Amino acid sequence: MMMMECIVQGVIEAAHVEALEVLLQGLCGSQREAVKVHELCLKSSPNLDASEVHLLCNLSQEEHTWTVRHVGGEMRGAGAEQLPALVRSVLETSVSKNVLRFFYALGFKLDYELLRVGFLFRFHKGVPITATVTSICKIPKLHAVDEAVPATPGIHLVEITAPASTDNYNEVVAAIASFAEYLAPLLHLSKPGVVTGVVPTASSAAASLTSRGVTKLA
Repeated sequence: MMMMECIVQGVIEAAHVEALEVLLQGLCGSQREAVKVHELCLKSSPNLDASEVHLLCNLSQEEHTWTVRHVGGEMRGAGAEQLPALVRSVLETSVSKNVLRFFYALGFKLDYELLRVGFLFRFHKGVPITATVTSICKIPKLHAVDEAVPATPGIHLVEITAPASTDNYNEVVAAIASFAEYLAPLLHLSKPGVVTGVVPTASSAAASLTSRGVTKLA
């Protein structure tokens, strides 16, 4: 299904992930969901139109499920540049476990694969927002998920995303920006590709959060 997606990203040190979890649980008022996704990036052969797709295998459930995801172009123009979140088109659909064989038959080749391990929280207040915290792991041998090791030890990726449409993306971006402000004591969040680094005051904020917790966002 083709849709639009609004997203901001940031990184956080592993030592402060527990505090971020406390904060997200208080803000979202829901339980965390485990994330364990085997991601394969496929690229088309030179004789096809340039294209890249991602196959996602959800390993967090007993019965593994597959999704194919294609990230399209981002919104451009002066207005888009002023937005605090990136707005882009995304095509995503559920597929069968034979999907890898299908794309190989179409001429696609495996570019790289990785494993995402962590958790997510869902926030439903006007705009459905998903906050995902994962360690990105590299896979040393073909499909050897059990041998995956962290690509950036001590650092976790944080992504805040929400679905949008051409009619409401401004509202969605505003909601994401507002949500991100609550996380500012622990990490910087910005458009993908913008390097912001870690927050200098994260240690003191993390200590405060883990000692007293946080109340649910009204």
